[in-house]
Amino acid sequence: MFKPKKLASKDFLSSLDITKLELIYILELAQQLKKKEISVDCEKKVLGLVFDKSSTRTRVSFQVAMSRLGGTTIDLNPNTSQIGRGEPIKDTARVLSRYCDVLAIRTFKHSDIEDYAKWSTKPVINALTDLEHPCQALADFLTIKEEFGSFEDIVLTFIGDGNNVSNSLILCGALLEAKIRIACPVGYEPDKSIIQRAKAINNNEDFLQITNDVNSAVLGANVLYTDVWSSMGEEDQKEEKDKDFNGFTLDQDLVNQAKENVIILHCLPAYREKEITEEIFESKNSRIFDQAENRMHAQQALLSCILS
Repeated sequence: MFKPKKLASKDFLSSLDITKLELIYILELAQQLKKKEISVDCEKKVLGLVFDKSSTRTRVSFQVAMSRLGGTTIDLNPNTSQIGRGEPIKDTARVLSRYCDVLAIRTFKHSDIEDYAKWSTKPVINALTDLEHPCQALADFLTIKEEFGSFEDIVLTFIGDGNNVSNSLILCGALLEAKIRIACPVGYEPDKSIIQRAKAINNNEDFLQITNDVNSAVLGANVLYTDVWSSMGEEDQKEEKDKDFNGFTLDQDLVNQAKENVIILHCLPAYREKEITEEIFESKNSRIFDQAENRMHAQQALLSCILS
């Protein structure tokens, strides 16, 4: 198995901060770690978590992943640290990088995590920004790999807002040469800069389809994926978005148009009967909780590559 060397001590702010071979290596390593076929020792290494946004899966999966590697985690809550009192990022980053071996940042503006990386002398991981969610995409494609074995001829349809999750799916899909379809209402398309970056590394015309027609998007898909319509920080837009996304609920009618062995993904938390019906969420096609578990395995693999 190809083993990348340059991932050590490297920032992971975007899905495109790694190459196709490095991405495949991380996914294969995650599978080995999950099956307990291999162990990686990061004893005495410390992961610092700086989360400006609330979290369940990201926080716990990072903590458990680091624990399984033999390391420890420091959870820095902005409400109980100087970060919440307005200390500049450049000061916080320079101090934390003298205490910790790696930092995972979950914040709003992508420029903030770029500032952390600029001033930190230790690697910085994007645990979510408004632009990208690359660690989520690692778990998503790990789940797809477990199910189908490879990404050849795989069609992944994302139904919902062109948000950070859809952006990272597009970028990872570009690297892995999976076909990505994004179905969203008019005005909710993914970030144009993300689309340009993806097409710059994958110029296959069939690679990416952005459409407002949800029925054409699900036709023959291997993977159907959805997310909440209103992300954290968009609470004031919730009522408007609920109206705009009418008709974009992942239900049995849409599933019937996909492949018979289609799998259902959702990055959680889920609001049943909004972006997905209870029937589909709990169906035999659902891999949602495998996907959630895979956050831990994918991040364990990522951490081991960065810290080794």
